[in-house]
Amino acid sequence: MRIERITTEAEVHRAADLFDAAPLESATRRFLTDPTHHLLLAYDDAGRPVGMITGIETTHPDKGTEMLVYELGVAPVARLQGIGTALVDALAAIARENGCYGMWVSTETDNKAALATYRRAGAMEEMTFTLLSWDLNQDQI
Repeated sequence: MRIERITTEAEVHRAADLFDAAPLESATRRFLTDPTHHLLLAYDDAGRPVGMITGIETTHPDKGTEMLVYELGVAPVARLQGIGTALVDALAAIARENGCYGMWVSTETDNKAALATYRRAGAMEEMTFTLLSWDLNQDQI
């Protein structure tokens, strides 16, 4: 297995099955051109993409910069082989290299596979929190 940072739209589309939905051209381009956005792909020995992780550096005036693990995905045929953990470790290495003071992720409390992967990669549970969101695509009333 090898892990590479992806910088071309063609590689993103080649790995489209690893995403929740088909990559959007404008969003892909925007993501790849931002130096604080990171997309890593894991390839099997035959050169097929079998895992991906995305991370975004976020900076706040009184905290500094930290890495958000935005999404992690491993192809079903490649699960339970350490690919997810290797991708998290590779993103953490980029975060350290870029001077991030920490890295964080949120996941559903019943997502046992994700929780196990993040814990294997050294993550610690800090506290529970409530996630609130806005649907900005709905028509305004």
